Amino acid sequence: MSPHADHAHGGHAPGHVHGGHSQGPARETERGAIRAALALIVGYMIGEVVAGVLAGSLALLSDAAHMLTDAVALGIALVASRLAERPARGAMTYGLGRAEILSAQANGVTLLVLGALIVVDAIRRLVAPPSVDGLPVLVVALTGIVVNLLAAGILARGSSAGRSLNLEGSYRHIVTDLYGFIATAIAAGVILATRFDRADAIASLLIAALLLHACYGLLKESGRVFMEAAPAGIDPDEIGRALAGHAGVVEVHDLHVWEVTSGFPALSAHVVVHAGDDCHERRRALQALLRERFGIEHTTLQVDHEAGEQPPLQIELPDSSRMPAG
Repeated sequence: MSPHADHAHGGHAPGHVHGGHSQGPARETERGAIRAALALIVGYMIGEVVAGVLAGSLALLSDAAHMLTDAVALGIALVASRLAERPARGAMTYGLGRAEILSAQANGVTLLVLGALIVVDAIRRLVAPPSVDGLPVLVVALTGIVVNLLAAGILARGSSAGRSLNLEGSYRHIVTDLYGFIATAIAAGVILATRFDRADAIASLLIAALLLHACYGLLKESGRVFMEAAPAGIDPDEIGRALAGHAGVVEVHDLHVWEVTSGFPALSAHVVVHAGDDCHERRRALQALLRERFGIEHTTLQVDHEAGEQPPLQIELPDSSRMPAG
């Protein structure tokens, strides 16, 4: 395989396979799960803000702020899922599928900003810890664990074969909040048992660490899509070797594999076959290989015959241009 060659022989039309990326039913299932989780989160967030203010707990207010970003993230995910279903038209030749990737990246950025703000406030409270009423913090945190378990379960059941990056962003928000409530409940228990008020700020730092960890994963994965890297789990070198090793194939180059949006891998390549082969049959066989072995259904293959011996160039002049013998 020569991945960087940039030449072509002949003009056989490239083969296209389009299909396999219509995700309407799967997206509708995801949207139903997101709507149910959103209702749970918004209802509980309001109660948590009230309890956090009354108890003077930064951990509770941190969780409430995170739940606000959860609600925003879920709302963005719903809008992005709707946009992603719009058909390709005009300049948007792939449609608006990457709206879901933008949603995931926005979720990652909000987690980053929120984590940084919590770290700053937690450090301030470690230096001068305020008095924290541990009992309401414990009650709210334990209730929050139940609510987030329900929301995470709804989102997990709402995914089909695999979560889209859009739904994954929402799911990570919820799971991170679940861990945050567990840390808050532990901090409240410590405060009740020992009156060690700094436990609230320490729990906030743990929550911030979880937020930053989740944001790193989302930004990395969405960044891979925007940089048009090969989808996770797909090795372009392995694909190149499989194509080049197929019967009748002489050379494969200009191979590109990327991900349009979650669950929509695409591939293009220039393939050279033997001079006497049926290039259309070779193309169909290679497309079947890509579909069955690598799960890639959207492919564009330019299949040409290898260059053979060319006869000498002969130019025949018209009669009017012939000069009479002198």
